[in-house]
Amino acid sequence: MITTNKQHIILPAFVEGVTKENQQVNKALFTRRKVDLLQPLRNWFDSLEIKNRKIAKLIAKLIPAQCPFERDIVLFGHKIAHIPPMCKLNPLYDQFVGLRFRALCYLVDTCGEDIQSYC
Repeated sequence: MITTNKQHIILPAFVEGVTKENQQVNKALFTRRKVDLLQPLRNWFDSLEIKNRKIAKLIAKLIPAQCPFERDIVLFGHKIAHIPPMCKLNPLYDQFVGLRFRALCYLVDTCGEDIQSYC
């Protein structure tokens, strides 16, 4: 029990005490395995190596630099609504962005191309 401003605060962690049984139950609750069905696909995208100029250009063109769904809805010159970027809802968003980055790096480093047209 802690006393502050003449009020008593009871913290259950200190009152109950820590026993081996409590620790084992808590560990069992926190160590459950989460099943991620998309993990093999994520690993596959992350392991892709870009070794072809045409494929690198295709990837850079297909994967947009910015989210294409973000919009401001304007009516008579006044902004009435904003549609937020929906790309973050894609569970493979980080892998696509990483793949696009690797393709652009290949074009710059290996092919010596100017990538300003892809940005």
